[in-house]
Amino acid sequence: MKHSMRPALVLLVLLTLITGGLYPLAVTVVSQVAFPYQANGSLIVNGDKPVGSERIGQQFDAPFYFWGRLSATTPNPYNAQNSGGSNLGPTNPALADEVKGRIAALREADPSNTSPIPVDLVTSSGSGLDPDISPAAAAYQAARVAKARGLPLEQVEGLIASNTSGRQLGLFGEPRVNVLRLNLALDQVKPVR
Repeated sequence: MKHSMRPALVLLVLLTLITGGLYPLAVTVVSQVAFPYQANGSLIVNGDKPVGSERIGQQFDAPFYFWGRLSATTPNPYNAQNSGGSNLGPTNPALADEVKGRIAALREADPSNTSPIPVDLVTSSGSGLDPDISPAAAAYQAARVAKARGLPLEQVEGLIASNTSGRQLGLFGEPRVNVLRLNLALDQVKPVR
């Protein structure tokens, strides 16, 4: 038994050093050299202060800001420690109530807007942390935000266009608008405080 224990212990120590030390160190070094922005959390900096991440949504509910997708994380919205979908099926009454509540909030915030509400404004994403909305969802909110900020609608639509990212590599995904970046651009044009 002694003869079989020694190789097993040596292999355990060797694999622990490789998988627990060398490999994570190599991945960290490569990511910091090749992708420092992404490796450090894709932080968005306003002035010299980090205000959020490009990859994790934030809660906006003031009428002078664009609103993002609903967050499925509880008890706090956009809590990265609780990432995950709501797991509510299409026949679940809780999902229907959630959608109805968001529709009511959107209609209350802009009663004159009778356009169909884009689905991404009334549902949460799979992670519950989605930082992006569709260009249609941003366009739906443009009149409300322009009115609340006292800006021409065309100027707000221009900000939406300049903050819209296309498909990845021109093929993958859908065009999207990062809500935090768009709201920061609005604050640059006309601060609300």
